[in-house]
Amino acid sequence: MSLARTISEQLQRASWIRRMFEEGARLIAERGRENVCDFTLGNPDVEPPEEVIGALRRHAAASPPHSHGYMPNAGFPEVREAVARHLRQITALPFAMEDVIMTVGSAGATNVFLKAILDPGDEVIVLMPCFSEYPFYVQNHAGKVVQVETDENFLPDTGRIARAITPQTKAIILNSPNNPTGRVYPAEILKQLDELINSLDHPVTVISDEPYKPIVFDGITPPEPASIIRRCVVANSWSKAYAIPGERIGYLAISPRLPERKELQNACTFTNRILGFINAPAIWQRVIAETLDVKIDISGYQEKRDLMYGALTRIGYKLIKPEGTFYLFSQTPIADDIAFVRMLQAEGILGVPGTGFGRPGFLRLSLTVPRETIERALPAFQRVFEKCANLNK
Repeated sequence: MSLARTISEQLQRASWIRRMFEEGARLIAERGRENVCDFTLGNPDVEPPEEVIGALRRHAAASPPHSHGYMPNAGFPEVREAVARHLRQITALPFAMEDVIMTVGSAGATNVFLKAILDPGDEVIVLMPCFSEYPFYVQNHAGKVVQVETDENFLPDTGRIARAITPQTKAIILNSPNNPTGRVYPAEILKQLDELINSLDHPVTVISDEPYKPIVFDGITPPEPASIIRRCVVANSWSKAYAIPGERIGYLAISPRLPERKELQNACTFTNRILGFINAPAIWQRVIAETLDVKIDISGYQEKRDLMYGALTRIGYKLIKPEGTFYLFSQTPIADDIAFVRMLQAEGILGVPGTGFGRPGFLRLSLTVPRETIERALPAFQRVFEKCANLNK
């Protein structure tokens, strides 16, 4: 059996996140867990909120007849209505049940929407650096990825976006709070993007990917992209906020301001099925419907951000303080970020090179580790920085 040429080529560019995670498993086996500090995977190190686990226990114990069977492909109507009600509250837009499709995580939601709108050769703008899987999602549906660099502060540059738009452009993927940079896109930039999109002579839709929205620091309230950008759909999940990434539960929400709203509802319900998802997990739909208003404690992440950011900047690393997520995105002290990652690896430290996010010369560190792991790793970050300083002389 021969592999598809597309997949063979993609495997060569496959996720550095997973590659380094697997490298970490090898190092742990060789050196012992206590001698390896793994900052690669954004796998929450906290347990799900008790309200979420309590709801799961109740639904698992009750298990009424047919509770694990098929439902409408878009999800249980009462769950979709609960999500729509929540969206009405936070966006002040008249979301209806029909606008919500329960999906297999935010990744599922994004693929469902791309499948519904892309013909071969259609273009999707992806802001760089980006979550490493976005290009693959676009290519899944025969689309063309158009990479547009953010500015020096990792914020969207509407001028660059405008210059990248062609008659084939169908969508722009936004991710705020952003993985890997931790930036929260301000309302003013979202307004500029809305003005740009509405000045075009053909429809371009923003896909707002929002799994990190509850994880913001210093009292920041992120703006609601759907409230500002008229041509917008929301892809969301509870993976990061509720620390349940293995459960794969999320939704796609189609803005009621989209004139093709009804067509998209039907198309995305159909693509949810034919992509093989069929429907989102039944029991987790019911759990989420009960726990939409659960507040999560992000103080631990903020404390670790402050510790890591403060220590790295004192050493001499250059990075922008993240306003959200649980990542730091630091410039590497030598231009070759992969070589730098190998130097860290020799010290038992694992991070993901910026190359994996389309931004060479940087390093992403996940803060989903115990505080003690950060404290244990900091001397190694100091040593490697000093080695790099000597190389640069």
